Amino acid sequence: MEGCQIEKNARVNEDIRAKEVRLVGPDGAQIGIKPIEEALKLAEDMDLDLVEVAPQANPPVCKIMDYGKYRYEQTVKMKEARKKQSVVTFKEMKMRPKIDRHDYEIKKKHIERFLNAGSKVKVTIMFRGREMSHTELGKNLLEKLAEELQELGTVESMPKLEGRNMQMIVSPNMVKK
Repeated sequence: MEGCQIEKNARVNEDIRAKEVRLVGPDGAQIGIKPIEEALKLAEDMDLDLVEVAPQANPPVCKIMDYGKYRYEQTVKMKEARKKQSVVTFKEMKMRPKIDRHDYEIKKKHIERFLNAGSKVKVTIMFRGREMSHTELGKNLLEKLAEELQELGTVESMPKLEGRNMQMIVSPNMVKK
């Protein structure tokens, strides 16, 4: 069963339409080319299923196995794979270039909390009206923020101006807990 990948819609037992099949035993040993009736009889005698492994081959390759057990093991493997995969979440923090020191500290604390939780943070500086002529204020603010968050996260994309917004993406430092 190991190393053998079978489709979900594989033909089993009486669903196999070929007249003769290349038969593989439950231990993986080649049995040979047999008529479908004989292959079904062998599988039934072993109290197992006849599963079409390679329908495109000539003659099709069939394996004698416990199909229900195989499907169960496959679903368990899929669930384990889903548990191990990590989902990256994005959080966004918006600021203005003329942000007050206290407001800046509050927003920085929120960003620290997001990074500690393992989320990426997109920091956006929004410019209005005449503030557009002083984009260096926003760039300085983002650089200062990046410097202060150095131990928690790394800057994934440096500050760049897109329309009336300047954005920077900070991703958390990967440290095994």
